[in-house]
Amino acid sequence: MDYFLKPLFILIIPAFISCTPGETDPGKTIEGLREDVVILRDRWGVNHIYASNEQDLFFAQGYAAAKDRLFQFEVWRRQATGTVSEILGERELKRDIGTRLFQFRGNMDTELNYYHPRGREIIESFVDGVNAFIMETESDPALLPIEFEILNIRPGYWTPRDVISRHQGLLGNIGNELDYGRSVALLGAERVKELANFQPWEPDIELDPEIPKELLMEDILELYYAYRRPLIFQPEDVIEKYRAKEMSFANHYNELVDFSDPGSPIGSNNWIISPEKSASGHTMMANDPHRTQAVPSLRYMVHLNAPGWNVAGGGEPEIPGVSIGHNEYGAWGLTVFRTDGEDLLYYKVNPDDPNQYWHSDNWLDMEIVSDTIPVRGREPEIVENRYTLHGPVVYQQGEHAFAVRCAWMEPGGSPYLASLRMDQATTWEEFREACNYSHIPGENMIWAGTDGTIGWQSVGIAPIRENFSGLVPVPGDGRYEWQGYLPIIEKPYLVNPGKGYFATANENVVPEDYPNNGAVGFEWSDKFRGERIAMVLDENDQVTMEDMMTLQTDYYSIPASRLVPLLEDVSSEGKVQTMIDSLMQWNYRMEKNSIAASIYVTWERRLRANLTMRNIPEEARPYLSVSMTRVVEWITENNEKFTGDREALLLSAMEEVLPELEDKLGTDMKGWQYGQEKFRHALIRHPLRQAVNEEWRSKLNVGPIPRAGYSYTVGAGGGVNNQTSGASFRFIVDTGDWDATMAMNNPGQSGDPSSSFYDNLFESWANDEFFPFYFSRQKIEENAAEKVVLRGN
Repeated sequence: MDYFLKPLFILIIPAFISCTPGETDPGKTIEGLREDVVILRDRWGVNHIYASNEQDLFFAQGYAAAKDRLFQFEVWRRQATGTVSEILGERELKRDIGTRLFQFRGNMDTELNYYHPRGREIIESFVDGVNAFIMETESDPALLPIEFEILNIRPGYWTPRDVISRHQGLLGNIGNELDYGRSVALLGAERVKELANFQPWEPDIELDPEIPKELLMEDILELYYAYRRPLIFQPEDVIEKYRAKEMSFANHYNELVDFSDPGSPIGSNNWIISPEKSASGHTMMANDPHRTQAVPSLRYMVHLNAPGWNVAGGGEPEIPGVSIGHNEYGAWGLTVFRTDGEDLLYYKVNPDDPNQYWHSDNWLDMEIVSDTIPVRGREPEIVENRYTLHGPVVYQQGEHAFAVRCAWMEPGGSPYLASLRMDQATTWEEFREACNYSHIPGENMIWAGTDGTIGWQSVGIAPIRENFSGLVPVPGDGRYEWQGYLPIIEKPYLVNPGKGYFATANENVVPEDYPNNGAVGFEWSDKFRGERIAMVLDENDQVTMEDMMTLQTDYYSIPASRLVPLLEDVSSEGKVQTMIDSLMQWNYRMEKNSIAASIYVTWERRLRANLTMRNIPEEARPYLSVSMTRVVEWITENNEKFTGDREALLLSAMEEVLPELEDKLGTDMKGWQYGQEKFRHALIRHPLRQAVNEEWRSKLNVGPIPRAGYSYTVGAGGGVNNQTSGASFRFIVDTGDWDATMAMNNPGQSGDPSSSFYDNLFESWANDEFFPFYFSRQKIEENAAEKVVLRGN
């Protein structure tokens, strides 16, 4: 096991030491704490928080998280409150309008207590802790990370409404829904179903005749997209001494980031192992959720200990609790389970009254909520947020309007916050009951218990649609209504599978005989990662922690194993033949330093692009793409309807790869290694990257560094040359020994560029290493880099 740990021990230097472990720490008094709280920070940057009561525990979590991630907190707060244009001006006004339009406006007591029976108290304590640290920065601005100076701003105080914002979540498929509607309008429903990869049933995607097809091409979801997009700062946002020269930035950025490939869907992996299949005789759990690679990381690891609470793991830093982790009784993890909680509805608007829309043979009044948005450099913007009985109106022009119906606008729609209930589960039954409150996102929740139980429960608020699929826009005139919501506990689940394990990788795992097909999504990731996980686990009846770590970072490509053998019937000459020969001798692993991996991934992209151009007319390509599942299926089955002459298709794509690789990597094939700055690396870019000068860009960004893998390997990393997505967070548990837990959180725990924990894990992450996430007080104290005592008053 030391093999995996050695690089981390070398890299970490203790920082921020209030007190060396073992010394007397006088601590400091914190207004709002009832009793003393001890925070032990381990050498990898994880805070282990020990409190004497629940209120102080979550106060301290908020305080410590804000101290580590204050700029990330401020960006979240401004996005959540719709006040970005207050600091960045009119260019961000559409974002703020969208945010105000989609804000939760229901009863806050109902909302907060949905997440936990004491939800209001927990969330308010967390917010109080955040604000306690912000208050400290007011008396000592030196505590602020550099981003606040660069932007000449100060952090604002938090409220519970900021915590329950939905802006950051994986919410639904509304963008795909509009694009499917556009595709059907252009190509027809049957052709779209041939090209798309809908599962597990065939959906009805015919457009209702009432839908004006030409209107679907308008920018209907502009406000929705504006509200959801990441915040990227511009040179004009920062003060002069830090400001970028635009041209030098563009040159640097374009050298390292490849724009030629649109990428692939983000995915995640998790699996559970029964005692009979594990080498230790105890249940095991592994999870590596895949999201954007960001600095700071999207997730924050923490250990929370107080009466009634002893939970360790990770989650969004801006919310209390742990969403992936373990307590003393079991471990749990998540991946996306496709659940469609959004619909786009079209309305006829009264030509005599633009505030009325047609529904159930009547003109109904829109609800109108006025709002005032502060805008830097000009007068505040007065907006009218308009709502039908279904939801926010995102587009209105003349006698036409569109609104979005969102299941996540119901109480309990804040992403991951219902994990508070899971954090205290002691059995599979209690965990499953906690899952019943998990609205957003739709997830595959897995559990590995100390009692030997393993189980899977899919979660997510699921509208019941009896007469439509939810995949294309429908009229909002009353004919296409939701028939309530399916109880989450009635979504697919299983317990103690006979094969001794269960795994999910965002692919379709819905049982064929599942009855509630109106409450399950139709869009699933390609199944290749899931197939590889099953391939490995099926062959191993003595699974170890080392096996789990190896599988999380496995780079075997299932698509390559099916496509490359077909080149046996293809011949060419010169370099093209040399490329073919290289692939025929390859082991199908997308590893660093592999020349064959570079050839293959470029060829695979070209095959997919060529099949897209062959089968999808140019006008529909912005809305519809050919999945890798379809590419492999069509080519391996030699389906000439879609591929034409197969050998000609394979060869022409390879011939196109040659000049592409020579242009990118040079004419000498020895320089075509996969995993280099020019081809397949990780450069993690800070939100200020575009705004600051080169000196500060190099301090804020992390990387580049060579990387392995791609979209369809278990060790996933997106489909572009710069790894912008994938598993920044990894978590592996043997429930027989909590101190054996292994983890990773790239690039580090802190969001402060001056901290030694800002990017201390980056190199180890890139080299597929892990660090131990200790649970016992003794182990934590032995590996403590810092001890802080917060004194109650």
